Amino acid sequence: MEHLVILSLGSNLGDRLSNLKKALLLIEKKIGKPHLISSIYETSPWGNTHQPFFLNLTGGFYTTLSPTEVLNNLMEIELHLGRVRAEKWAARIIDLDILYYEHEIIDEVNLRVPHPGIPIRRFILIPLCENYPNFIDPVSGKKQQELLAQCKDQEEVIKYNPVQ
Repeated sequence: MEHLVILSLGSNLGDRLSNLKKALLLIEKKIGKPHLISSIYETSPWGNTHQPFFLNLTGGFYTTLSPTEVLNNLMEIELHLGRVRAEKWAARIIDLDILYYEHEIIDEVNLRVPHPGIPIRRFILIPLCENYPNFIDPVSGKKQQELLAQCKDQEEVIKYNPVQ
C-alpha cells in the first residue's frame, strides 16, 4: 500500500541547487514517486545564523516504506551526498527531514512525525503551503495555511530564481 510522505530538503554548502536535484533523484529511486514538489526558496539560516543562506523545498512522495525505512533511506542519501553531522544547525550539503507521513503521529527516540519544527519555521511552511495548504497537521488539527498565518518566525524566505 502506498503512503504519502512529505519531506523537507535543504542545502547551504557547495552547489546548493545541484545538491537538491541530486537528492530529489535519489529520493525518487530509494523512497518513491514524487507527488508534488514545491518551488525552491532561498532562506536565511535558522538556529545558527552565522552561515550561508539555504535553498529549501518541500516534496510529497508516494512510498511503500514504513516511516523508519524512509528515515533510514534519507540518512543514507545524506551520507551519500557528503553530509557530515558535526554540530546541531551547522552548515550542510544536504538536510532531509520527514515532515509528515500521512496523518500519523510518531514519537520515538530517533523519529518525531509530524516534524516538531513545522509550526515555527516559515522556510518549511511557505513551500508546504504552495502544494499542501489544506493538509491538516494531526497534532494541532490546523491546516498548513493556518499554521503559516500564526507563525511568529520572521526570517527571510524568497522564491529562488537563479540567474540563467
